[in-house]
Amino acid sequence: MTDFSSVKGKVAVVTGAADGLGKAIALCYAENGMKVVVSDINAQKGAAVVDEIAAIGGEAVFYQTDVSKEDDVKGLIDFALASYGKVDGIVNNAGISAENRPTHEYSIEEFDRLTAINLRGVFLGMKFGVEAILKSKAPGGFVVNVASQAGVLGNSAMGIYVSAKHGVVGLTKSAALDYAPHNITVNAICPGTIRTSIWGDAPEEVIDQYAKLLSPNGRLGDPKEIAHVALFLASDLARYMSGSTILVDAGSHAGKVTPVQWSHPEILE
Repeated sequence: MTDFSSVKGKVAVVTGAADGLGKAIALCYAENGMKVVVSDINAQKGAAVVDEIAAIGGEAVFYQTDVSKEDDVKGLIDFALASYGKVDGIVNNAGISAENRPTHEYSIEEFDRLTAINLRGVFLGMKFGVEAILKSKAPGGFVVNVASQAGVLGNSAMGIYVSAKHGVVGLTKSAALDYAPHNITVNAICPGTIRTSIWGDAPEEVIDQYAKLLSPNGRLGDPKEIAHVALFLASDLARYMSGSTILVDAGSHAGKVTPVQWSHPEILE
């Protein structure tokens, strides 16, 4: 079954939706008939996403939000309710990265800033988002937290990022148990290395080298591949799925790749 019509008319809040994965999710939701509350700290880019959704016949509004601030996130959810009269789901996607360095070399300020956005921001989105979903009596309520492959694996020189993403996975599992009796699903998507604007103007040969190093299939993921998973989780097709940590990383979490010569490579000819 590949019918996603069950999402039509649902109202979804998407944080960090001005670019990258959040933008891809917002567009995918709108393309499938959902009403999207686009949220981001960047007002200009966020408004542009709303315009892009309108251009394809979708429906969306924008609310500027710093997800680390309680009043901002509460204001976002209140705005969603005022705009559409209900909230069916929230995608907590907003997040930042940090420079790679050994754990002891991070400053306290770096730890606090990253944790405020990547973990506290998800908690605030869940707190106020779930309250709105419950008040809306949404029959198919959902929470999607965008974590990372770093939410299930350690990584040298990424201690504060990894710790925050592990925290997101932990929140997801616990909240799934809290709200299962109320028919609200809570799941985490853990992307691998995805091709977004974070790569900037890096030359194609550099990107290709990293792709071969980081991904077993030799390419970076497309944001749309994450968006399609988020669409599934928002649909009635995923109503029996909650507390899951979904890795979308071409299998790189599965283990180490050992190069080996095939005995019969001619099968590929």
